[in-house]
Amino acid sequence: MSAVVAALGSLPSVGGLAGRVALGALVGVAAAVVMDIPMWRQEEGFTPAYIAASVLQRTRPDDVDFLDANLVHHVAGAISGAFYAVVYLAIDSLLPEAPLLGVDFAPHVVSTGVVVASIYFLFSYFVLPRAGRSIYEERATAVRGQWLRSSLVFGVTLFVLAPALFAGIA
Repeated sequence: MSAVVAALGSLPSVGGLAGRVALGALVGVAAAVVMDIPMWRQEEGFTPAYIAASVLQRTRPDDVDFLDANLVHHVAGAISGAFYAVVYLAIDSLLPEAPLLGVDFAPHVVSTGVVVASIYFLFSYFVLPRAGRSIYEERATAVRGQWLRSSLVFGVTLFVLAPALFAGIA
């Protein structure tokens, strides 16, 4: 673990909105990669990624190849991480300083919660219903449950990694 912290400490200093959003996107990709583990271990597996890709491609999930599903999943992770950074910066500008582990703790907790809730509800109530009647009617509860667990893993990873990347940014 100390090697990871040392490597992160050697990253060039990135400040400003664009730098923080870029680092947020990087954290989001890393969280999506970690999220792959529980997604593969659950019965519905990578189904949410196939569903998201199928909605974007306007096709059936069975017609989506693995590369497309994987790409959509990890790009969504990057977007979610960037969203975390924007929410964090907005909340941080409103609250007094209370640094802990390299970030202001309250904005970090709230931002992580907003991102997890957003990715869960966006997929469950916007993307999933557009995936086709058979999936939505037959497997919606199982897919939503699997997505909730995976979203929570994403959130925990984001909660742990974001302070490491944002530490020391002025």
